[in-house]
Amino acid sequence: MTKILVLEDEESIRSFILINLKRNNFDVIEAASGEEALEKLDETVDLALLDVMLPGISGFEVCKQAREKYPALGIIMLTAKGQEDNKIEGLELGADDYIVKPFSPKELTARINALLRRLNIVEQPHMSKEQESKQIVSGKFVILQDERKLLKDGEEIELTPIEFALVKYFMENANKAVHRDEILQNVWGYNYVGDFKIVDVNIRRIRQKIEEDPSNPKYIEKVWGYGYRWWGGGE
Repeated sequence: MTKILVLEDEESIRSFILINLKRNNFDVIEAASGEEALEKLDETVDLALLDVMLPGISGFEVCKQAREKYPALGIIMLTAKGQEDNKIEGLELGADDYIVKPFSPKELTARINALLRRLNIVEQPHMSKEQESKQIVSGKFVILQDERKLLKDGEEIELTPIEFALVKYFMENANKAVHRDEILQNVWGYNYVGDFKIVDVNIRRIRQKIEEDPSNPKYIEKVWGYGYRWWGGGE
């Protein structure tokens, strides 16, 4: 059973989330503060819902520490309506997605299930075992699909699940300009209701990990007014 940590200091909102997650057969643990969330977070947790504004340790700090300690953890930030900076900061700290309050039970469940599919926690039957075991090679980079690893010159680069999905999509479409819409649809899902910023922020994070000079990228090139292009050979 998928285990979800819910960090929310407002009891009424936390109870609303817990009731709906339990109705959808998730194993749920709750925390009312950032300190409590960090105490309860361990390798058995598959996904964390983190409120941003908290007394004491903020949701941002919890996100940062959780991402550093548990790279494979799914993280969704809960942000207030209109607080654009909160969305960007959470994504830059390693969050996979965000939900703007107020949100409906249907949206919450859809976002969680979409992220779980991207994390491969929910089985994806369209990909066979034979397909999973294949390698994808592009210049200096190799993706080991069955191990969900990215290698550059033989050295592993640690990626979050979303970052891995992005690099995999780019490598499968090497040297092709891909529109942000295509990236959102193929990495975040056809029903994703977020915006392009989630693409841009994740690409900035990836560049910090794979580029020799992230301010002058040669592997992920921006196509102005359109999207991005992957140059695996870096030429």
